[in-house]
Amino acid sequence: MTYDALRRGRVSERGRCYSVTTVTSRRIPWFRAPACARAAILVLRDTARTCRVTTVAWVLMPDHLHWLFALDCDVALADVMRRFKSRSAQAVNRVLDRTGPVWQRAYYDHALRRDEDLRRAARYVIENPLRAGLVPRLGDYPYWDSVWASRHGVEV
Repeated sequence: MTYDALRRGRVSERGRCYSVTTVTSRRIPWFRAPACARAAILVLRDTARTCRVTTVAWVLMPDHLHWLFALDCDVALADVMRRFKSRSAQAVNRVLDRTGPVWQRAYYDHALRRDEDLRRAARYVIENPLRAGLVPRLGDYPYWDSVWASRHGVEV
């Protein structure tokens, strides 16, 4: 099945929350390098602002991103992801003084049902470094955020 076939029939709904996962090309852990992680995070925040999405939670892992957000306007989910992946690839490539793909072409998305617990979904997103064994405590991992995070007390 082709990438375009996977996208056929998808609807982007204003006000809907989406959980999106995108993986680096060949699963290269670009974001182990703090400068690359910072560059991608700046682009994520800029994309949220310019595409008018409300970020609920995100975590940038060494080789992928989990992002939970709500579409606040009629922009398509595919356009949000295209903008983020394109601009973050440019930023990472600038940091590394290289060219070439940073992200895989596809991404996984899940539209949350109205009755799904948004806070539980956010906790699942930000607990990825714990499940991956990258840190013993969530507060020890530097590349995540949530609207419910107190950062020091890490409450979600």
